[in-house]
Amino acid sequence: MDKAMILRPADEQELCETVRAAASAGTRLSLEGGGSKVSMGRPVDDCRTLSLGAFSGIADYDPPELVLTAGAATPLSQIESALAENNQMLAFEPFDLAPILGGEPGVTTIGGVVASGLAGSQRLVHGGVRDHLLGFRAVSGRGDAFVAGGKVVKNVTGYDLSKLMCGSWGRLAALMEVTLKVLPRPASQATLIARDLDPRAAWASFARLLGSQAEIAAAAHFPPGTLEDHAISAVRLQGFAPSVDARAAMVERIGSAEGYRRADASVATGIWASLRDLSVLPRNPAMWRVSLPARQAPDFLEAFAPGDVRWVMDWAGGLIWLSTDRPAEMVRTAAQRCNGHAMLLRASADIRRAVPTLHTQPDALARLEERVRRAFDPASVFETGRF
Repeated sequence: MDKAMILRPADEQELCETVRAAASAGTRLSLEGGGSKVSMGRPVDDCRTLSLGAFSGIADYDPPELVLTAGAATPLSQIESALAENNQMLAFEPFDLAPILGGEPGVTTIGGVVASGLAGSQRLVHGGVRDHLLGFRAVSGRGDAFVAGGKVVKNVTGYDLSKLMCGSWGRLAALMEVTLKVLPRPASQATLIARDLDPRAAWASFARLLGSQAEIAAAAHFPPGTLEDHAISAVRLQGFAPSVDARAAMVERIGSAEGYRRADASVATGIWASLRDLSVLPRNPAMWRVSLPARQAPDFLEAFAPGDVRWVMDWAGGLIWLSTDRPAEMVRTAAQRCNGHAMLLRASADIRRAVPTLHTQPDALARLEERVRRAFDPASVFETGRF
């Protein structure tokens, strides 16, 4: 896009004025922080890009209180570095979408993480982005600045708009600042793996381990030819070293039939890193993010013939990353039959023009969503059609 077409407000007042002017003129605005997701969604040419780059930097970080406030355009890498210095972390384990979408690593911003609502492997036990967002400052489609939530963990005043903002994909408001709950980094970790399980056996073993006192932090399954020639089922444990050791022995005992054994640290690092950049999946076919009840993950995968798809299973089966050239209708029909939904994460421009990014919702839910969007953005300033 021509850089001259990019609007760059320098502060909150200019941002409000820019949005009001767009609403009056009927101009559509596409929000952008670091630009990590510009190749996602339907290509659009009839809107202006609104850069939120001025709203960057860590405004407040209180490690003892486990709370961090930062501008929405603050790079995720900067926040994770600051947390690491204090042995803390974002427990929902955000990941950098830029390399997955073909961009440069390191440009993902914390505002983009919140707007997309995408979480990593630890969502299984720590919840998603919405469970860690305490509050935010934003500008609505009316051009009005507003605040929601607060900067303390215990805050029960007003509507819980923080959860609404997560996964909104920039269609409700322009985020200026976010406040997040952070957690201490685990003192010790261990990963145990089993080989040669099929998806149904892997899900069954995950379900059994999650129902035990082993306190599984993450569980993922990789088919043969992904990490190695064998299928790999992996579970992660976290905590103090004596507790991790005791629970690892418990996993080996409970999962003795599957042959769970503790993996070397380098192997474990490679397993979980592959779920943050999805480097184990091919780059050319369309990539899908399929969310569904974990118990139905094997049914979903069985809808495809061998060779139709490449995939990995996260969240003990609740999330499947899928690469395939099969028609979008087939992917979404299979997901819907399993009570799930499929989001088109990456594809060619031609496919993205023809296939909506987000799964079509039931009529009642779609009408409710439309009412919510119009409440925040009555002039459809942020309704670019990308999603």
